[in-house]
Amino acid sequence: MPEPSDALLAVRAAEGDEGAFEVLVRRHSAQLLRLATRLLGSRTDAEDAVQDAFVSAWRRMPEFRGDAAFATWMYRIVTNRCLNLLRARRPTQDLGSVPEPSAPEHASSPVRAAESTAAVEALMRAMDGLTPEQRACWVLRELHALPYEEIAAVVGISHQAVRGRVFRARRYLTEAMGAWR
Repeated sequence: MPEPSDALLAVRAAEGDEGAFEVLVRRHSAQLLRLATRLLGSRTDAEDAVQDAFVSAWRRMPEFRGDAAFATWMYRIVTNRCLNLLRARRPTQDLGSVPEPSAPEHASSPVRAAESTAAVEALMRAMDGLTPEQRACWVLRELHALPYEEIAAVVGISHQAVRGRVFRARRYLTEAMGAWR
């Protein structure tokens, strides 16, 4: 028997079916956590943001009309939560709180591992120079491969504004990472 669609589960959840909502949470939490971690740079903050987003979504399920896919709706809630946190933050971020990605292919070469770590740290510092809105658009486009139209729906701005923010973010990051080319 095929698994129920997100749309069906969302309708059931809107009617108060906790089990249907739990399936949606399990189905989308990993992807939303990756998004929040990339936006916030902190796994702990990301976990809190995603948890808050799901609590908010549960409370607002009766308002969900299905105009957009459930995943898009959740992307928007998580992105907005992350943007609010980024705006409230101090301008600088402790890079020690950013989880270092594992790179097993570099395990045999300490020099390559050090270079990779340094490049990731440089990218994180460069991303701190982006506005929260540019960062959100860039992460959704470059790391989550969402189309511009979906990013516009998630962030709540026009398609052209998304293109502009992604363009400015790319230009800024290209300049900031010039030494790594």
